[in-house]
Amino acid sequence: MPEKKKLEAKVVDLKRVFNGFFKIDRYEIEMDRHEGGTQRVVREIFERGHAVGVLAYDPLRDEVVLVNEMRPGILAAGGYPYTDTLPAGGIAQGETDIAAAVRETQEETGLELKNPEVIHAGSYVSPGGTSEKISIVFGIVDASKAGGVFGNADEKENIKTSAVTADELMRRIKSGDINDMKTMLAGYWLMENRARLQKAYAAKQKPPQPKP
Repeated sequence: MPEKKKLEAKVVDLKRVFNGFFKIDRYEIEMDRHEGGTQRVVREIFERGHAVGVLAYDPLRDEVVLVNEMRPGILAAGGYPYTDTLPAGGIAQGETDIAAAVRETQEETGLELKNPEVIHAGSYVSPGGTSEKISIVFGIVDASKAGGVFGNADEKENIKTSAVTADELMRRIKSGDINDMKTMLAGYWLMENRARLQKAYAAKQKPPQPKP
């Protein structure tokens, strides 16, 4: 059986139609059809770069740090816009996911993110309308210091920080009270890895045993 041809799509024209805090580009695309042949389509794409969400976890207290901020997209959709999510933010040009996670954690929570690691390289937020991809970085924090209002004054951010237990986080995710996709993804990852993380943290805290 002959190998099936891989479908292809290519950009034949690109114009920026809005250039503000965010960008909107109009793409004319020539694309293969599944049943054969080609067609041209025009699509507007929301451009805002890529971002990182931060799973800031305290294994000693079994708590996750969340931030609460007015989200205009939820307001536009008719929902209640003050929602708890992971600390998150855009990745600047030339910045790594890890560096962005450390910076955003400090900006939005005032906490130091220790031992950061990428646990999800990134998934597209809504590939039918935006190029944005969000990665997830995990790191250790001291959740006993969580609290207060933070944010980047230049961007008029007003962000309240809190800490919840891992069990409470999952209860709120499963009930739909927390409906942010990156926070849901990170919560399910934490449930699969919580015991391992707590065991590894406990082992690091034990003083070295004297040699006989």
